Amino acid sequence: MTEQPSEHRIDTSRPHPARVYDWLLGGKDHYPVDRAVGEQLPPEARHNALRNRAFMHRAAAWLAGNGVDQFLDIGTGIPTEPNLHQIVQGIVPSARVAYADIDPIVLRHAEALLVSSPEGATDYIEADVRRPEGILDHARTFLDFSRPVALSMIALMHFIGDDEDPYGLTRTLVDALPRGSYLVLSHGTTDEHPHLVKSVTDTYRRGAIPLRMRTRAEVEPFFAGLELVDPGLVTATRWYRSGPAPAEELSGFYVGVARVM
Repeated sequence: MTEQPSEHRIDTSRPHPARVYDWLLGGKDHYPVDRAVGEQLPPEARHNALRNRAFMHRAAAWLAGNGVDQFLDIGTGIPTEPNLHQIVQGIVPSARVAYADIDPIVLRHAEALLVSSPEGATDYIEADVRRPEGILDHARTFLDFSRPVALSMIALMHFIGDDEDPYGLTRTLVDALPRGSYLVLSHGTTDEHPHLVKSVTDTYRRGAIPLRMRTRAEVEPFFAGLELVDPGLVTATRWYRSGPAPAEELSGFYVGVARVM
């Protein structure tokens, strides 16, 4: 792993989305301010985080099983096993995975926990998805952009407001990928939990965390110009390709895997 100097001091006085998500997943790498946000969220939020994580595992395994051996994971979050590289390197030991996140505490944990298989490699960059060119510049030094790359953006873009051009940021990243690459994206929604809209958004707002949940129609443009893999754009518990189907529970995430044509 290439170590990157941290540009930002870890601020333990304010909650951070990656650390709140760690709490929701039952992790231990968060602070009281993050736990306070998590505890104010409805119980369904924790279930939704786990369902979203399970989708990531299924999608990564399917991609690796279909020959994809390079991954760029933006918005990595606190490492929670099994991590993306553990999933894909368990199938393709030589796979290379580049992780990117803006929270410096993620880098601290990444250096210790995101350890590659002997045959493969992992890398990490402390970077903001709002500056996609910097992420791409670094990724090109580690991944071979003449071959397919899977771009993973899990539970990330609902923290990007409409005024920050979330679709344009995603398009910049996708346009840099060679033909045969994939976009793996999950996005928060309250379509199946309309009664939770106010409590969820108010809780994050009190924690000074911007949150922009989107409807299915608003998530669709992230996949514009791409070929969605069956079953298409669905909620997290409805996406699977092989093995036993997950229980069809209500979900707080829309998810999809799409091929770059």
